Amino acid sequence: MKNINENEKTENPLRRIKLTVAYDGTNYVGWQTQPNGVSIEEKLDGAVSRLTGRPTRVIGASRTDSGVHALGAVCTFDTDMQMPAEKFTFALNPLLPDDIVIQASEEVDITFHPRYDAKGKIYVYKILNRRLNLPLQRFDTYFYYKSLDVERMDEAAQHLQGTHDFISFASPHFTAKTTIRTLYECNVRKDGDIITIYVKGDGFLYNMVRIIAGTLIRVGAGAMEPSQIPAIFDAKDRDAAGPTAPAKGLTLVETLY
Repeated sequence: MKNINENEKTENPLRRIKLTVAYDGTNYVGWQTQPNGVSIEEKLDGAVSRLTGRPTRVIGASRTDSGVHALGAVCTFDTDMQMPAEKFTFALNPLLPDDIVIQASEEVDITFHPRYDAKGKIYVYKILNRRLNLPLQRFDTYFYYKSLDVERMDEAAQHLQGTHDFISFASPHFTAKTTIRTLYECNVRKDGDIITIYVKGDGFLYNMVRIIAGTLIRVGAGAMEPSQIPAIFDAKDRDAAGPTAPAKGLTLVETLY
């Protein structure tokens, strides 16, 4: 009979577990672990490490800024635990704070990478547009008391669709190799007092969605014309676009694969 050494008896092959995570980013410095505050990544690393019994790092699909929220952030981690993949959701959630909740867990191929295999992302930016603020919506909407013209905003948003050089809509601190991006959809809708800017694209530069939102707000306020969007692209200058809208109104809705 063939002898089996102890390592072969006890060690299981590594599995890659994919997590879909929702979080309220209000109390965090963003996704990425940083020395200046608590991050989403740090909390997930801690929960996964406690569950697996060994130091474990999660790998995220994207990095959200301080104060930005998510419904469909994606990350992965490797483990030799043989728990059914869907059970990791229920095992990890009690180890996380109430403002971070795993929505789904599944096993993926060990070669899967949450960032490099992503085909795109969907974001929404929400604006509470009324005379007075509402306390129950203070965390995930940007309060703007001056009346905004949604039709003008949506007209401007149509100019943003397609493949363009979005360098005018990027923070000067971006590190991407190229500033060419494709927006598959960009529109603006209003439901009651809530204006929602919906953006679906193949990728986004640093602060890109927030700068788009700030620009569309300027259009809605009458400080800029919808027809000026092409000129902003041509300028290739951050100063040509509108301001960066506050982080609190931005939510990562879904990472696409």
